[in-house]
Amino acid sequence: MKNLLRVLPAFLLLMLLLLACGGGSAETAAETPAQTTAETEATAATAVEDNAAVDAFKAEVVATYADIVYASYQDAYETAVTLQAALQTFVANPTEDTHQAAKDAWLAAREPYGQTEVYRFYGGPIDDADGPEGLINAWPLDESYVDYVAGAPDAGIINNAADYPEINADLLESLNESGAEENISTGYHAIEFLLWGQDLSADGSGDRSYTDYTEAANAERRGQYLLVAADLLVGHLADLAAAWAPDESGNYRAEFLAQPADDAIQKMLTGMGVLSKSELAGERMFVAYDNQDQEDEHSCFSDNTHRDVINNAQGILNVYTGSYTRVDGTVVSGASLADLVAELDTAVAAEMNALAATALASTQAIHVPFDQAIVVADYRPTVLESVNALQDQGDKLAEVASLLGVAINTELPE
Repeated sequence: MKNLLRVLPAFLLLMLLLLACGGGSAETAAETPAQTTAETEATAATAVEDNAAVDAFKAEVVATYADIVYASYQDAYETAVTLQAALQTFVANPTEDTHQAAKDAWLAAREPYGQTEVYRFYGGPIDDADGPEGLINAWPLDESYVDYVAGAPDAGIINNAADYPEINADLLESLNESGAEENISTGYHAIEFLLWGQDLSADGSGDRSYTDYTEAANAERRGQYLLVAADLLVGHLADLAAAWAPDESGNYRAEFLAQPADDAIQKMLTGMGVLSKSELAGERMFVAYDNQDQEDEHSCFSDNTHRDVINNAQGILNVYTGSYTRVDGTVVSGASLADLVAELDTAVAAEMNALAATALASTQAIHVPFDQAIVVADYRPTVLESVNALQDQGDKLAEVASLLGVAINTELPE
């Protein structure tokens, strides 16, 4: 009996220990891994769904961009056709009224084109190896390369019938930027110079008379030059519109939409970032501000530089917000970079929205005309404020690119 009494407590203690340690731990070991695996699979599935949703949204953003590019190039083309018609009327019947109508048509044509500048800087059809950008919008232009200037009445292609007996498209294209970057013979600014003439006024535009096309030396050649330049401009813009036209197999738009959405978005943001920080803020504004020289203006003959600057900034906003207002007032819009950023990071979205609004407003605040804004002490600070706002916007666009999983360079390509 004594031996049994000694053994029984030990046996009972052993059984209790086995029940407490063995049974409980077996249940926990069986349930915990199963729960962890289920949670992991659910998290992974959600991540895949989220990534798929983001990828699908990115594709919609790219499609909206393609729609906007086409619409704005189509507007640029159609307003250039209107300009061409006005120039034809003017050359056929040079009067003060037809001259003014031609100048008005030029100003109207610049509005949509200025908003297309954001589609550059990534090797698209406007500025790839064979792109026509240099034939469309190159500047600054050496006036004496095209026509007479003060002190040189026989200067320019127009007054050199011996070397250039026939003014035609092949000649003007071959001479564009020949020998020097400022030797511009085609595009908007060649037409601008032929309409307004050399800008010799400190606070006004050029004042070429319509009589340059009636009784001045080489009046007929001047008219022929103007019409050939218009034909070239219309042709090059037609090519750009065709490159982005929908439902065209094998054109650039088809290739753009077929590439991975991230690659397309990188191109979109590159165009925006380079234009904002380097081309517009730097080359087009700060150089003129720093030199205080109207010869560095983008549209110096017509004093339309302020509209160039505003439209360039508007083009950046168009792409970011996925919305473009056409010349006829209709709106082309859809999924946007702004929407995509807002889905991913509300703080970055708020910062980018604020900077975009500030950048555009800063360009609209610059004194008109621009050639006075860069030299008059009271006006100069506003130009510099705009330069800084556009540079800040460019930096924020690089941050947006990083958020979207791509990297961009906001410096001008070599």
